[in-house]
Amino acid sequence: MSTSGQVFAAGDHVVYPAHGVGRIAGVETQDVAGISLEVYVITFDHEKMTLRVPTRKAKTAGLRPLANNDVVTSALTTLKGRARVKRTMWSRRAQEYEAKINSGDLVSIAEVVRDLHRAENQPEQSYSERQLYESALDRMAREVAAIEQIDRDAAIGLLTKSLIKAA
Repeated sequence: MSTSGQVFAAGDHVVYPAHGVGRIAGVETQDVAGISLEVYVITFDHEKMTLRVPTRKAKTAGLRPLANNDVVTSALTTLKGRARVKRTMWSRRAQEYEAKINSGDLVSIAEVVRDLHRAENQPEQSYSERQLYESALDRMAREVAAIEQIDRDAAIGLLTKSLIKAA
């Protein structure tokens, strides 16, 4: 079927780096500029969006299956670690955080969540810090929810518990 090395079937949960967790709705053949192209049709319910990724380009586009247990364990361990905030300008750090979120790598996303998390007794975050934190937390929670077969809110509770233990 596909020469990408990774074959997905309808109903499979997948992670697309820029959009997070989606579900394969099916595989279609489309004609683009006179060329027949096989594409994965991926739906993202939380964004009410459908994405078509050529099956041959799925791997280079970063499409991957949900993280395995080792990766989830590593990400949860990352949440429990000490925040590592570089002493660089916020604009540079914000770009790095955004790149980590859009990498689709669960451990990198966990680093952003850990670094931007604020405990009750810590100073208030700026608007942009809070936006990045919530984006990373949401992306991580959606993947953990799909893996653990729980809803997003339960996943956020699980992640928050790990963050509080660290504080």
